[in-house]
Amino acid sequence: MNYQGVFFDFDYTLGDSTPAIAEGYRLGFQALGLDEPTVEQVRHTIGLTLEDGYSLITGDYDRSRQAAFRHQFEITVGVKAQGDDRKLMVEGTTLFPGAAELLRALKDMGVRTAIVSTKPGPTIRRIFAHQGHLDLLDLVIGGDEVHHSKPHPEGLRLALEKLGLHAEQVLFCGDTVIDAATAQAGGCDFCAVLNGTTQAPAFQPFPYVHIAEDLNDLQNWLEL
Repeated sequence: MNYQGVFFDFDYTLGDSTPAIAEGYRLGFQALGLDEPTVEQVRHTIGLTLEDGYSLITGDYDRSRQAAFRHQFEITVGVKAQGDDRKLMVEGTTLFPGAAELLRALKDMGVRTAIVSTKPGPTIRRIFAHQGHLDLLDLVIGGDEVHHSKPHPEGLRLALEKLGLHAEQVLFCGDTVIDAATAQAGGCDFCAVLNGTTQAPAFQPFPYVHIAEDLNDLQNWLEL
């Protein structure tokens, strides 16, 4: 393998937080007097900012209502949740089959690993700590740690800077065309991982080096 670093999106790339995210949407919409979205509707928002997810489902782009939804989500299942509610996102998230094995294989090869996600950084770290795998990550850049969300390459560039790597040394792996556009803007190679709702044909307009059916496929392609 020629890469010095392999970076990942989180949701629907390495892990699945669907139950917790769906509950956050349900409670947020309920608090705002809106019809509760279906789990399938919510699944198609995963990887977007909460504001964009709200608007995708409702068609409402009013910034004050977007902000109100974000607040409700954050106090119920997000970073501002308290007590048992605070555990829902962490304990309700599972890593996909092969995630820990892939990260361990990369670590054993001396390859630097990072997550660049719209999900808050502290939440991702708590998820990996809960799973007992925080040691497999060199760096996490969450959506709360940058000024611009993906596909802006700020998070990707920040990860490169912190790990002392150049874009041409890094493979970025993600499940959406937002991730593909992020890699393109940041100058990194891109590998699509089909763990989410985006199908392979959607990636055709973007440069990519591989489309992996799952993380085991990715590990095999990397010859780890």
